[in-house]
Amino acid sequence: MDFKEELFNSLKKQINEPFSLEIPPSLELGNFSLPCFKLSKKAPELQKLLKLPHFIEKTEIKGPYLNFFINKDIFVNQTINQILKEKDKFGSSHIGKGRTIVIDLSSPNIAKPFGIGHLRSTIIGNAIGNICSKMGFKVVKINYLGDWGTQFGKLIVGFKHFGSEKELKKDPINHLYSLYVKVNSIPELEDESRLYFKKLEDGDEECIKLWERFKELSLKNFSEIYDLLNIKFDILSGESLYNNKMDKTVKLLEKKGLLQEDDNAQIIDLEEYNLGKCLIKKSDGATLYMTRDLTAAIDRYEKYGFSRMFYEVGSEQKLHFKQLFKILELMGYEWAKDCVHIDHGLYLDSDGKKFATRKGKTVFMIDVLRETVSIANKIIEEKNPNLENRESIAKKIGVAAIILGDLKNNRITDMIFDIDKFLDFEGNTGPYLQYTYARASSIIKKGKTIRYKKALISNNIEYQLINLLSKMPYITEDSYSKLSPHIISTYCIELARLFNEFYHQCPVLNEPNKDIQSFRLALVQSTRQVIKNSLSILGIECPESM
Repeated sequence: MDFKEELFNSLKKQINEPFSLEIPPSLELGNFSLPCFKLSKKAPELQKLLKLPHFIEKTEIKGPYLNFFINKDIFVNQTINQILKEKDKFGSSHIGKGRTIVIDLSSPNIAKPFGIGHLRSTIIGNAIGNICSKMGFKVVKINYLGDWGTQFGKLIVGFKHFGSEKELKKDPINHLYSLYVKVNSIPELEDESRLYFKKLEDGDEECIKLWERFKELSLKNFSEIYDLLNIKFDILSGESLYNNKMDKTVKLLEKKGLLQEDDNAQIIDLEEYNLGKCLIKKSDGATLYMTRDLTAAIDRYEKYGFSRMFYEVGSEQKLHFKQLFKILELMGYEWAKDCVHIDHGLYLDSDGKKFATRKGKTVFMIDVLRETVSIANKIIEEKNPNLENRESIAKKIGVAAIILGDLKNNRITDMIFDIDKFLDFEGNTGPYLQYTYARASSIIKKGKTIRYKKALISNNIEYQLINLLSKMPYITEDSYSKLSPHIISTYCIELARLFNEFYHQCPVLNEPNKDIQSFRLALVQSTRQVIKNSLSILGIECPESM
């Protein structure tokens, strides 16, 4: 039973105007609240008139709110039984049943090391995809690689002028990256770089071979990072996929009367929408991001018929996506309104400045991941040297530190990238949440059989914990509506804190009353399950022991 839904449906039959039910900030204010300040009938009048479901024990008025209190026994038994029954499915919804969401995330650039700049898109995008799956949507996660564009002209020129076969075989990504930085520091090579990209677009055999080689080497590097993060994609494609389809897009734009000539280039004038002018084709005929993104969007709708399409990309690309969605709208695509740019703030360096790969100023993700795993290994060596599967668990702990280090923050804020904070295993961190799960797992393992019959609450902390457990479906739904994984992160941190408080106040295995022990074991198992479900949404795995 969904208490909120049942109560809402009951009230809907009696209140003939729009209203909402809220979750109060504390238990003292009940399980649900009805804001009455916008209603024609105020709280005292409604309190007298309303006929309420059997599970509502009492109501109280607090200012303009009418607060509802669920019978404790009914609430506790229902919550625990539901969690134990639904297990991994607890917190799920059918909101998205029969509908598809496409999400474009990560999208690193070929021939460059996977920098810290793509970490947020990868982690946030993956979590949002998981949230959508939890809501019942079919989710298509696309890693849209930056495998086309002027930078490849620069790389080809760099390799022809300064490249080394020996260095390429020894350390391919860092060698290519050094070439890219070097070419960007030599203005005289700019025209030659543009020329070579045009040759690449025109199918020059030598350029194609070099491009394919750079791409293959990059994908090997990326796969190590994605494996460590345990992130999988449904589609791994790139901008180059649409090389042969862009002419069709340009013709459609011409047909709609949207293209204009400007200095031999082709543009779309969006000035009347305060979106400036958008370049579609350069004067030399070379295409741009926009041309490819328009083509990709049309292709994705034709393939998946999505209900919504998300682009998880940094806030600095706001204008690009506003232009993209407006052009799709002007082309007559009704589904343009269903395209959403999920932006995020940037990781900044210690000086508060943006990392810049073309200037050789960035943090490489593979180095961060390897360091966190190494530190996790050292901690396990100190605290639990006989732990089985130590290497595997160290990877899970290190990755959890990175993921929660990001997701516990609001996605739209800029953050200083502080490696020490990522490597901090104390406080509100991924490893702390994993440890809480492992503690609960240890209790369940020792307790063996759970024979839960009924609620036997003897400490207020137990009811607080159950109340928080019951909120997971609402938390997941709220995370989806706001596209904000940090809501789940904050919830999970609070759940771990409350469970550890319960652990210190309420004996479980040492409780002499077997009925109370059984109830507490069921509560531990329920908490364990909800922590697991919450962390899995965030992309964090839960070791059974640490």
